[in-house]
Amino acid sequence: MQLTTQVIFITSTVKKEFEGLQGGKSEDRERYNQLQEVFILLEKNGFSGIQIKKRLIPKKYLSEFKIHNLWKYNLPDGWRLLYAIENQGNGVFVIIIEWLSHKDYERKFNY
Repeated sequence: MQLTTQVIFITSTVKKEFEGLQGGKSEDRERYNQLQEVFILLEKNGFSGIQIKKRLIPKKYLSEFKIHNLWKYNLPDGWRLLYAIENQGNGVFVIIIEWLSHKDYERKFNY
């Protein structure tokens, strides 16, 4: 039996932010298209990104979102997509947490 994989957003706010990119400036629309492509890739293989060590997961993610793992996918222009993977029954969920610039990513992870 093959597990189905579905990409979902951690909150409705994150989903709205993603949808808002489609009607934004040209770089926002480009980011929207890049994310769409990555979402398709993640539906095929959620483990395509790089797993972040548990000790490096921001405390906010652990307490607020109750995630148990964190993955990073490198996007063009130094942007990063952060997501978690959850297995529920016959399905796997790739949970989109946020996408951010490399500078913001470094701040969040104290690099």
